[in-house]
Amino acid sequence: MTNLRTRRGLRGTAAGLAAVLTATTFGAVLTAPSASAAPACRVDYSVNDWGTGFTARVKINNLGDAISSWTLGFAFPGNQRLSQGWSANWSQAANSPAVTATGNGALGSGTSVEIGFNATYSGGNPAPASFTLNGNACTGEPTEPPPGGSRENNPYTGADMYVNPDWAARVRAEPGGGRIANQPTGVWLDRIAAINGTAGARGLVGHLDEAVRQDAANGAKPLVLQLVIYNLPGRDCSALASNGELKADEIGRYRTEYIDPIAAILARPAYTRLRVATVIEVDSLPNLITNVSGRPTAVPQCDTMKANGNYVAGVGYALNKLGDVPNVHNYIDAGHHGWLGWDDNLNPTVQLMCQAANASGATPADVSGFIVNTANFSALSEPFFKADTVVGGRPLRESTKWVDWNRYVDEVGYAQDFRARAAAACFGQDVGMLIDTARNGWGGPNRPTAASTSTDPNTFVNQSRVDRRIHLGNWCNQSGAGLGERPKANPGPAGIDAYVWMKPPGESDGSSKYIQNNEGKGFDRMCDPTYTGNPRNGNNMSGALGNAPLSGHFFPAQLQELMRNAHPAL
Repeated sequence: MTNLRTRRGLRGTAAGLAAVLTATTFGAVLTAPSASAAPACRVDYSVNDWGTGFTARVKINNLGDAISSWTLGFAFPGNQRLSQGWSANWSQAANSPAVTATGNGALGSGTSVEIGFNATYSGGNPAPASFTLNGNACTGEPTEPPPGGSRENNPYTGADMYVNPDWAARVRAEPGGGRIANQPTGVWLDRIAAINGTAGARGLVGHLDEAVRQDAANGAKPLVLQLVIYNLPGRDCSALASNGELKADEIGRYRTEYIDPIAAILARPAYTRLRVATVIEVDSLPNLITNVSGRPTAVPQCDTMKANGNYVAGVGYALNKLGDVPNVHNYIDAGHHGWLGWDDNLNPTVQLMCQAANASGATPADVSGFIVNTANFSALSEPFFKADTVVGGRPLRESTKWVDWNRYVDEVGYAQDFRARAAAACFGQDVGMLIDTARNGWGGPNRPTAASTSTDPNTFVNQSRVDRRIHLGNWCNQSGAGLGERPKANPGPAGIDAYVWMKPPGESDGSSKYIQNNEGKGFDRMCDPTYTGNPRNGNNMSGALGNAPLSGHFFPAQLQELMRNAHPAL
């Protein structure tokens, strides 16, 4: 199957072909906020090709004024011949490459319609080079762009970020918290009730309305609101602390009670001037690679989620529905280098991302990028060694317990390589990366200031590394962790859209002991400071702080730890 569409942004009909894994589905008319604009359109074209014929999916996006009727026109570059079509009146004259499709109704401003056809061919099957709608070229950009409501190549460029006043108030009330209370953080929608708000926390509309207020107060700069979409069926199959409310088979509830209401709220005209960055389902897809049967780290619940397909279907549905809102930018969670940095993890994960991006009506064009390190504390960069640094006659990758054959030792290198592989696989060169730096500073008195002089590889790494965790697999409320780089756009290298604090500092990763709750959250021993480990952390101590509350609940002791060990220092 191939997919054709300009990535992130309304700039052109199509930019290239890229292989993907599964066929997409055909849908109905999809609505988005209206805007007054000149004639303009974008066409998304993808095919499921079997060698002598193909099924094409064509999505027409009206970016301009409403039209009462429509006719789509394009020409095949090869000898493709239309055999049948649906959701439109299709025609192709004998021996002509030209094809037309006439619609059966109006197409409003900011809406789209999906149509499709079957065709045969011999030789090559290149995609059409251009499309017209009612005779107007579909360039992908309105002649007179509407104010707001557009998708940017990098939504963080030239923008401020939303400061969550609920989080800011809790942080400001803690000693020294005023130093960071003005920093932007992600808003986590971790259960259905969070959409309308829970005790002590505003709902999605409340955050959006506050974001509109902050946007109006910051002058001409646009504002990015960061949302974490986090409620898959059977959520986080390998970590009990972040289990969710929906059972493994409740994909229907995920669609209708969770994603659909979020998409409907985001599509309201009042919010079209905002830029919304959504992080899609932290700790989901990578589990289907690393924690299933055949791996020593296998977990039965992850086998269940792989077999029922609801992680892939759910992520695809979220990408599709949220991606239909013009000012929403979707970023998929891509773990971190200490989870996926091995050869047998990284490429299969990228392929799985392509599969999810073509599930439930989504296309790779619904993906603005990926985010790393929200689920962990890995250092942004290790200044004193790399995986191929030679000590004692061998590269550290081959000779140390810490690196342990991993290709990477920090998040910048991993993010760059993940992005390059994803771009080549199906997502295109415009795909971006976010790095969560909320808890990966590793400063304080124990931070090394120079490379070790030891010639023993393990001693060299342990004395040189700024990441002071006991093991790369440790993820819960880590002792010694510190705030990392402050959020900022385009920090470099190229392709990194922003450093973000998606995981709000001071919010627990999980409780140190079982706490009864109605949020679906369990007790994970990795959050118990007395736990001696499992295969997922090399049977090491957990490194977790004690007396931690439920995941997502405010944890003042963790906040103090993070501020004390901040790097750069506060």
